[in-house]
Amino acid sequence: MQFMLDRSIKKPMYRQLVEQIENGIISGDLSQDQPLPSERELAKKLQINRSTVVTAYDELEAIGLIVRKKGSGTYINTDIWGLTHKRVPNWGRYVEDGSFLPNLPLVQKLRNETDQKGMINLSSGELAADLLPNVQFARIFKEHVFDEHLGYDHPLGDEGLRETICKHVKTYKNMDVEPNSVLITSGAQQAIHLIVQCLLKPGDTVAIEDPSYAFSLPIFQSFGVRTLLLPVDQYGVNPDDIEALQKKYRIRMLFLNPDYQNPTGTKMSLERRKRILELSSKYGIPIIEDDPYNLTSFDGCIGPTLKSMDGNENVLYISSLSKVVASGLRIGWIIGPEKVIKRLSDGRQQIDFGHSVFPQWIANQFLDSPQFEKHVSNLRIQLRERRIALILALDSLSNEVTYLVPQGGIHLWCKITDEIDEYKLLEESMKNGVSFVPGRIMGSKSGYVRFTYGKGNGASIQEGISRFANALRSYGV
Repeated sequence: MQFMLDRSIKKPMYRQLVEQIENGIISGDLSQDQPLPSERELAKKLQINRSTVVTAYDELEAIGLIVRKKGSGTYINTDIWGLTHKRVPNWGRYVEDGSFLPNLPLVQKLRNETDQKGMINLSSGELAADLLPNVQFARIFKEHVFDEHLGYDHPLGDEGLRETICKHVKTYKNMDVEPNSVLITSGAQQAIHLIVQCLLKPGDTVAIEDPSYAFSLPIFQSFGVRTLLLPVDQYGVNPDDIEALQKKYRIRMLFLNPDYQNPTGTKMSLERRKRILELSSKYGIPIIEDDPYNLTSFDGCIGPTLKSMDGNENVLYISSLSKVVASGLRIGWIIGPEKVIKRLSDGRQQIDFGHSVFPQWIANQFLDSPQFEKHVSNLRIQLRERRIALILALDSLSNEVTYLVPQGGIHLWCKITDEIDEYKLLEESMKNGVSFVPGRIMGSKSGYVRFTYGKGNGASIQEGISRFANALRSYGV
């Protein structure tokens, strides 16, 4: 059997060799009577390092496919299917071959290492512990008896919570919605997954903001969906860019975060919102509006959402309690045409038969109480103070960074003046005890960083920027 290695692909050569030998054993092309080529012989024949062959043979031996006989050579294990040896699945291959792609290694690193003792976390999108309504929740548990049904819930989610969400979006966002047009999800990210899985197919083209949270999601690539980028400026995406992409590529779906966008903190202008809705109607392009930050407006003025301006049911609206109440509740929702919600509900049922009744119950109690408005009002004040602390701390870096001041949300998007590799800067910063999100995780342009001011308090934010400043200056040495 001839072994052939393809140097033009990303798959490691040892992995290619492992797979070819394994396939040869399964097909019978490799005889159990003859030894495999020696490590030195095979390395010379394939013009690779001997260590590559050693690594491949080590893995094949570990999973029981070959045996090494000292002084004799390397042979196919004659007892692969017998009782004396148990063949171990090649889990490494399964991990690599799955169609659902993992998060970027750097994203995994941030999640795994930002909670280390002494690390100041300016990267997480969570709210700080002192911003969570723990006292109000304790009061709800004390004053209300939980007597809900503990079986599987309605496919769309708890009916009482859906009715409360309808009242909530009417009060705060001027949206007239019926409960059958609402699907409860496990946060906004599950909502995006359901939309991609249920409403798109491989080969479809969607447009996303650049930079954006969606940029970092492997879900689009996992399902074979092509993403086109729409640059974000201080007023959001430019409708002319949308029309240009539509004429060239025929966009199947448009993903937007118009209010205090993650990561730039910008708020889309009313003029652009109107124009984008016109384009949606003109070309029949569905809009996915992700709206986690609308209520955090520091001046208390909550502008119209795209959904509230939509008279044609062109907008699927996503929101959640993660950024205004508590991420651990895992309560989000999708609002849209009933037939679409029904389709997404069916997809949700295939995954987990619906959301847990407990977080739905507490979310319903809290949303429907006067305490919610008090909580949101206090949250705005606290987030504004933290944003001020961050900006004051950045004054020490006025020559090194530039930024737009957000009027809501929890993120501040910075441009580093000098040319840098923000991944290497992150490594240096984490050595100094502070984390941030490198811009290239969330966008196509280099030289940006995202700081989140919702996780810490004023003192920790100032100390975190001081550590970042030391890392930035050390980087430039």
